[in-house]
Amino acid sequence: MGMSFGHLVILMVIVLVIFGAGKLPQMMGDLAKGVKAFKDGMKEGDHSDK
Repeated sequence: MGMSFGHLVILMVIVLVIFGAGKLPQMMGDLAKGVKAFKDGMKEGDHSDK
């Protein structure tokens, strides 16, 4: 049971209503920084194991 296109549209509308269009780019930027930090941490852990 995956999400259809209609479900994704409804989800995005709800997110825009809750957080507003102005705050959404800031949240996505923070999320991207978190993902990048996580990947860097994983690479660092791989090097220390060897």
